[in-house]
Amino acid sequence: MKSKLSIVKVGGKLIDEPLKLKAFLADFAALPSPKILVHGGGKAATAMSKQLGIPSQMVEGRRITSDKELEVVTMVYAGLINKNIVAELQHQGCNALGLSGADAQVILSKKRAVGAIDYGWVGDIEQVNNQMIASFLSQGLSLVFSAIGHNGQGQLLNTNADTIAAEIAIAMSEEYDSELIYCFEKKGVLQSVADEDSVIESIDAAKYQQLKAAGIINEGMLPKLENCFHALQQGVQSVKVGNELLIHDFQQVHTHLSLSL
Repeated sequence: MKSKLSIVKVGGKLIDEPLKLKAFLADFAALPSPKILVHGGGKAATAMSKQLGIPSQMVEGRRITSDKELEVVTMVYAGLINKNIVAELQHQGCNALGLSGADAQVILSKKRAVGAIDYGWVGDIEQVNNQMIASFLSQGLSLVFSAIGHNGQGQLLNTNADTIAAEIAIAMSEEYDSELIYCFEKKGVLQSVADEDSVIESIDAAKYQQLKAAGIINEGMLPKLENCFHALQQGVQSVKVGNELLIHDFQQVHTHLSLSL
């Protein structure tokens, strides 16, 4: 029987609110091991770009990554945010190791091909080194992944954190029962963005297509849920979307994703 592995992705405003993030990390530290945390930091990167006079451009929740923007996201994601999270987890008694895709060759990506949109230095994941990740986990380490990948030829790439979480969950499902949890500032997927309590508690693949066609699911939520369903199709056991309280109390109102009801 496979043991359970929790892959938790934290993003949105949670990254920008120190007290909420601190409480969230305490809850993550209390989760049974093995466990992996994947973090974003897009808002912090946008703020840093603005400070430096570098324009930011987003298309359907994806950042167009120029040479200068790549420098910013690398500094913010793999540096400032990642190491602050690792330091806080150590404070909470959780022995954590911060990683980018380049570290120990854990995630190999390729530059996204130029199509209708040129995303610049954005990477799409080609391979996750599940054996290396399993080796780290077997040593009692909790892994903290930033949203930076590489192509194996010396080039760093901005790689979507939701995608990293999903692809890690898929790769690790060979050895574990992978549970994928997306945490952000909302209680789940909302029927109406104006109503914080309008959580859609269950979404299957057919309902997702209906919600997308109706424009209820749009912008940054689109790539998140595309990753959710991709993960389920590739063998991930469970996928949930909710706020920071979800990993403290799994009975907390949230959105549960499934291929069929």
